[in-house]
Amino acid sequence: MEDEVVLLDIWPSPFGARVRIALAEKGIKYDSKEEDLSSKNPLLLQMNPVHKKIPVLIHNGKPICDSLSIVKYIEDVWNDRNPLLPSDPYQRAQARFWADYVEKKRAQARFWADYVEKKIFELWSKVWTSKREEQEVAEKEFIETLKLLEDQLGDKTYFGGDNLGFVDIALVPYYSWFKAYETFGNLNIESECPQFNAWVKRCLQKESVSKSLPDQHKVYEFSVELRKKLGIDSVGI
Repeated sequence: MEDEVVLLDIWPSPFGARVRIALAEKGIKYDSKEEDLSSKNPLLLQMNPVHKKIPVLIHNGKPICDSLSIVKYIEDVWNDRNPLLPSDPYQRAQARFWADYVEKKRAQARFWADYVEKKIFELWSKVWTSKREEQEVAEKEFIETLKLLEDQLGDKTYFGGDNLGFVDIALVPYYSWFKAYETFGNLNIESECPQFNAWVKRCLQKESVSKSLPDQHKVYEFSVELRKKLGIDSVGI
């Protein structure tokens, strides 16, 4: 019997985009249910009663929450196609070594994915939602963080090596928000972090990424309206 896969999602969400990319990389067919930001769908409340947030992957009636947990679940369940984690035995052994230090039996890649999850999201939120004085500190740290990730990338094609991997999927969805970052934060990511920008372009050459990410301009317009609703001055517009 064919698997029933449903994704509860919201189109501008970088976290939902992670799941969309992972499903596309694996070639998994799924039914996408768009949630409403202004109200909580009964299905969402049923499937994620604790946090009541998207994304939620429902696989054969069972919910999986948290975007990185979902991506890892997708890798574990459909591990016979297009791996998102290293296949080399040594690399997997190294990943297990780092797992004890980083997060309960997770791969080395999970360390950087979690770093992206916590650090980038924290700074991302401050850059586009904060007042000017708070933004200045966040902007500097945001660029420093991207430069650190550039160092981690090194001369590799992707963070996962020659193939798109776990960390790439965790990070690249933020690209859709770059226009908002740059406008509200007075940033120029391309000039400040050229290696990072080149990596983004390589990711976008993959159909699984380009078709899973929302348009930057559409996200920017969405963020303008959201800032208004949050009562944040339109600094930098």
